[in-house]
Amino acid sequence: MLRFELDATIREATGKGAARKLRAKGDIPAIIYGPGSEPVPLAVNAYEFQKALLRAKGERIIFTLNLKENGSRDQQRLALIKEIQRHPVNDLIRHVDFYEVAMDREIHLEVPVKIVGIAKGVKQENGILEIKRRSLEVACLPTNIPDEIEVDVTNLGLGEAIHIKDITPSEGVRILDPPGLTIVTIVGSSISPAEEEEAEEEEVEEEEAEEA
Repeated sequence: MLRFELDATIREATGKGAARKLRAKGDIPAIIYGPGSEPVPLAVNAYEFQKALLRAKGERIIFTLNLKENGSRDQQRLALIKEIQRHPVNDLIRHVDFYEVAMDREIHLEVPVKIVGIAKGVKQENGILEIKRRSLEVACLPTNIPDEIEVDVTNLGLGEAIHIKDITPSEGVRILDPPGLTIVTIVGSSISPAEEEEAEEEEVEEEEAEEA
């Protein structure tokens, strides 16, 4: 988890026209919202925001936003990135949603699942890995937010599954999804080993015939 300080100007003008003007001068339209506070429209410098993303290299960032109004600092707020909207063609950032947090207040958010290892049910038993859930909802303090939750499938055999109850999250993190939900399972291949071997032999024969 990285910390990054970023200046943000409170903006009065909203709408498509105002947003275009902001982007034209190198700013990104943004908004900050959270529990117990009214949404506040903002503008952040595109270069500084991109620099923070590049520095993070995929890690989560807690921003200290220096909110400024009429050129002077108004207040500081801590926030996470809730959503980044990008242009569908050139991928440039068009809008950022910040979610206000407090270091002593637990938050709920989705964390991606990372599959680790090669399952024995795939490697030895000709099974197929099926991922049922690609993210999990967790609760934790902002300082404990994991970038991902690892699920090791190395010992998972054919017909077996890993459920949420089988996962031990990092310290200070609670998984909120029902414990009985399946994260990943190994199912049987629609092609038997004999059929697969026969198909390989036919392919070799076809290649030899072409070479002849």
